[in-house]
Amino acid sequence: MRIHHVQVSCPPGGEDRGRQFYVNGLGFLEIAKPAELATRGGAWFRHAGGAEIHLGIEEPVSGRKAHPALEVGTMTELEELGAHLESIGYEVDWSQRHNAEWFERFHTHDPFGNRVEVVHNLESN
Repeated sequence: MRIHHVQVSCPPGGEDRGRQFYVNGLGFLEIAKPAELATRGGAWFRHAGGAEIHLGIEEPVSGRKAHPALEVGTMTELEELGAHLESIGYEVDWSQRHNAEWFERFHTHDPFGNRVEVVHNLESN
């Protein structure tokens, strides 16, 4: 079994800010929502590796601790992605980078306050 998608919260009208973070920041591609679901607003994104993030409209946005964890393949990718997000204005928190023996990570937040974790599994080297 694998995770198909994770849904995070987005306020009404926040889709363009979500696109900036998930497409320009993390490298996802926006995918079309089914017609019936598109009427609800929000947006769906898929990464080349198959992981999907769905922005669902919610007011107020909640869930500061709930989060998707996205895995990159190398330590270089982890560091470059963190630097890229910082370069386009997102805060990246490396304070928990070394607190697990089998992975390194950073945390960031999308424009709506949803926490996003990015990890590199050290056992996959």
